Amino acid sequence: MEILKSKKSWLQQWASDLIGLLFPNLCNACGTPIFQNENLICTKCQYDLPFTDYHVHDENRVAKQFWGRLPLNAAMAMLYFRKGAKVQNLIHSLKYNNKTDVGVMLGHMLGERLKNSPLYQNIDLIMPVPLHQKKLRLRGYNQSTFIVEGVSKKMEIDFYDNILIRPVPTESQTKKSRYNRYENMKSVFKIQNPEKIAGKHILLIDDVITTGATLEACANVLLENGASKVSIAALAFAE
Repeated sequence: MEILKSKKSWLQQWASDLIGLLFPNLCNACGTPIFQNENLICTKCQYDLPFTDYHVHDENRVAKQFWGRLPLNAAMAMLYFRKGAKVQNLIHSLKYNNKTDVGVMLGHMLGERLKNSPLYQNIDLIMPVPLHQKKLRLRGYNQSTFIVEGVSKKMEIDFYDNILIRPVPTESQTKKSRYNRYENMKSVFKIQNPEKIAGKHILLIDDVITTGATLEACANVLLENGASKVSIAALAFAE
């Protein structure tokens, strides 16, 4: 019996190694094959990721983008986003390659930082920036929801993805100025069941912050509908 078990175990390992050789698991940051004890991102890339320390400094570059625009409790991003670099590869895998588990993993990393930050205490609810239904159908999922799932597990705080909604579609933001981006986002977001956010401190999560126009529009709607505080966090900040 022990010999049979040993043979079966050897065959399973051989089959696993063969599958790994033919269809290797690749690091979502650098594209190289990862080892069996690694998950989604190779160890080297995890150490090389360009982390900010914005979760412990209230006067960081992300927070300053919102000064004079709306009264946030705190704002941060975990990573620096640079074109052609590893963070962009990770975000691309999450948004366009159906690698939703990358979002959860990065959400865990973000949640760990927020949980230990004095700026992100007493959060009541976590919410993702929503997608319009048309884009949601095309993509099949909202990438920010999976980031929120990871953050929620680490912080042990409930999240909702059906209170803040996006009933109005918008044009692409890519080539717009900050002012035009904000004008493009006004009146785009709505609140369902506002009683669920009344008097609550809401943590709003997005994937990448550029001008902050989308987050500004979301936060304004939350505050206008009774939220007592809004804090913002994102995976990355586009420099």
